[in-house]
Parts: sequence; structure tokens; C-alpha cells
Amino acid sequence: MLCDLTATKGEVIRIKINPQSTLCLQHKAYIFFAKAADMGNLKAMEKMADALLFGNFGMQNITAAIQLYESLAKEGSYKAQNALGFLSSYGIGMEYNQAKALIYYTFGSAGGSMMSQMILGYRYLSGINVLQNCEVALSHYKKVADYIADKLEKSEGIPVEKVRLTERPENLSSNSEILDWDIYQYYKFLAERGDVQIQKALYYFLKAAKAGSANAMAFIGKMYLEGNAAAPQNNATAFKYFSMAASKGNAIGLHGLGLLYFYGRGVPVNYAEALKYFQKAAEKGWPNAQFQLGFMYYSGSGVWKDYKLAFKYFYLASQSGQPLAIYYLAEMYATGTGVLRSCRTAVEKRLKFLKKRRCIQWHFSYGIELPFKDIHLARRLYDMAAQTSPDAHIPVFLALMKLQTVHLLQDILFFNNVSCLQFTRRWKWMTLDNTVGPYWDLFVIGLIVAVLIFLLKNRYG
Repeated sequence: MLCDLTATKGEVIRIKINPQSTLCLQHKAYIFFAKAADMGNLKAMEKMADALLFGNFGMQNITAAIQLYESLAKEGSYKAQNALGFLSSYGIGMEYNQAKALIYYTFGSAGGSMMSQMILGYRYLSGINVLQNCEVALSHYKKVADYIADKLEKSEGIPVEKVRLTERPENLSSNSEILDWDIYQYYKFLAERGDVQIQKALYYFLKAAKAGSANAMAFIGKMYLEGNAAAPQNNATAFKYFSMAASKGNAIGLHGLGLLYFYGRGVPVNYAEALKYFQKAAEKGWPNAQFQLGFMYYSGSGVWKDYKLAFKYFYLASQSGQPLAIYYLAEMYATGTGVLRSCRTAVEKRLKFLKKRRCIQWHFSYGIELPFKDIHLARRLYDMAAQTSPDAHIPVFLALMKLQTVHLLQDILFFNNVSCLQFTRRWKWMTLDNTVGPYWDLFVIGLIVAVLIFLLKNRYG
């Protein structure tokens, strides 16, 4: 299958997209990245350097990647600084030099690289090639945690629900409420992707609400509060359905009313009303309501500041895995606010918060979707899933075996689409002779395991 390519003269490049393979489209994207890199675009150069380092489409060339990263580093690219730090620390394609790696990571951190911040935090916490210093580690982890918390804390003024199924309390109004919440989150995910099934979700929620389902009423309220293609943002409608759910004692409905009064969405700001509804929802074990109570006492929003009570509610919410509650607990331990200061505990809480944002299910599930889209990103996501949970090692290993097979097949098919790659002269050193890929060792490991199992069975059989 040929990839039709249409480009205009000048800075603006347009692509005429016809129905064709995803692989071909990705090849076209890299053609344009190469052209943009030729023009000196730093973002495009970073993309090309990453492609060369990780071997995207079989064009791995670590030496060329390093040259490009070094050029980018001189221009102040923090991504390049981080990559050079990684390569130096392991001696990949360049001299093994921990001192240089530390310098690269430091510059990357100063430039805003979250990865460099995490690496430096770990090094100072563990004393790897630096003097062990909990306070410096805490400072690095804080920058990453602050960045993520800022993204999570508000979505148009409303905190975003990010609690996983296994982290939710079992003492909600019913087991079906937990199940229904996951159904709602699934349809919310579809809505964010622009999937038409969100229309079906609203239809069935409305049907269930008419039948008296408090959960359905609460979910409809959330849909209108957040807004999507099926339910445009409407505070009045959200208030209506939250009120209906709250009248039946539903924790999500009570929490929703609390949010509306707390942020003044469709109603005047009323902290007393917000406190009342948050307390009722918290009594039912809803972690987001417990977090909101903690935040009110921590910030003094409508109540006297009471760090002891703030700590109590943050702790309760954190037991159910509420990420922002964990974040604020880390802050309290780091500053000694309402609790005895402990650098070590603050670091532990910050790491726990950061791990909550690296959900194993997300990494594994998203990795499953990627083999025919971005094999190397899929591989990295599988690796992150394995690092997050020991239980993931076996499924990750099996998934990686499948992934390597897909990679091999893709590389074979790739040669039937060579017309897709017409890189400019500057990128001719991107050869495509690496058909198996750099992770052949996974096949060897699998073969060794199979042989060992066979030998053990014969020995004891």
C-alpha cells in the first residue's frame, strides 16, 4: 500500500490523508518530523533523536541519537539533557560516567524535566553517587508532586475523581454502587475520546433514574457538572440530579451538592452548606468527601483552620487511595504542620502519591492498545507496569513476548512499504537493517525458561 504524500511549499505542510494503514501514517509523520528537523525545529529534532535511540520502525542508531541529543542540549533542551544523563549513567553508546550523568540530570531538572527530578530525588534518597540527603530528595520529589497535583486538583474548578476500583471502600451504600461507579468512569473515558457510546450511557442512566436509581441520578449530575457531548455542562441540571440522589442518601449525590456550594457552581458560594453535605458523604465512607473536609480545615475555607482535623480527614481519604489526600499528607509531614515533622515519611508519602498517578492498569491496558501503533511506547508502558506491581511481572512478560513477535512481523511488512520512507538527505544514516529489534534477549530468556521447565519435568517425572 502506497502512502500518498502532499506537501505545500513554505513553512506550512499539509497532509492529504486517505484511508490507509496506521503504520503508513506513522511513517509519513516521521518524514515530516525529519523535514521539520532539517529546518531546525527543536521539537522535531527531539522526536527524531528519540526514534533513533529507541529504534522506532527499526531505524535504531544510538550514535546518531547521541549526536543529535548533544546538539539539542547546547540549545537548552531539557529532554536531551535527561536522555544524555541516562545514557551516561549506563554507558550506552558513550563513556560510562556518573559525574557527567549527574550534571546532565541537574541541567535537565533545572530546565523542567520531571524525569530528571525523579532520578535526582531517588539518587539523593538512596545516596547513589551523591551524599545521601533526605531533604534534597524531598525537594526534588516536591517539584514533581506539585506539578502533578496542580494538574489533578481542579478541572474548571472541580476536583477530578481518579480513584481506582480496588482503592474504594467496601462500606458504601451497596456493592452495586461500586460497580456502577466503574461503569460511569468507563463511559466518561469514552466521552473524553469523543466516543458515541456516551449517548447510550446517558440514555440508560436516565432510564435507571426514572426507575428510582440514586446512583444513576448522581452520575447524571456528574455528567452535567463536567459536561460532554451527550450532556453539555449545565450547573442547574447537575444540581437537580445531585439533589435527587442526595435525598435518597447517595454519597456521590451528597458530595456533588457539596462541590456546587463550595465552588459556587450554579448557586452562591455557601461553605456552611458545603460542609454539611461533605460531612454526610464522608460519614458514608466516600473518600473524595473526606478529602474535601480535610482541605476545608487545612485551608480555612469557611471554617477555622484546624490541622489536627485536616490530618484526620486526609488520613481517612488516603486509606481509600485518594491521591490528593496523600499529597497533602506529604505536605504536612514535610512542613511539620499539624503533625511531627518527618522528612522520611514525607518522601514516602510523595512517592506513594506519584505511584498512584502511574496506575498499573492504565500502563498495561494502554500498552495492549499500542502494538500496531507505537511498539516502543507499549514496551515502556509494560516495563512501568511491572515496576509498579510485582503481580504484573508474569502478564507483562507474556505481553512482551507477544509484542516482540508483533515487532518482528511489522519489520518484515515494513519492507513492503519502503515507498513510505523518503527521508531527506540529512537523515540517510537512518538505516532499516535492524529487523529483529534490540530486544532479542526476551526470546532467549523465554527459550531458557522453557528448556529449564522441560529438564525439571524430565528429572522429577
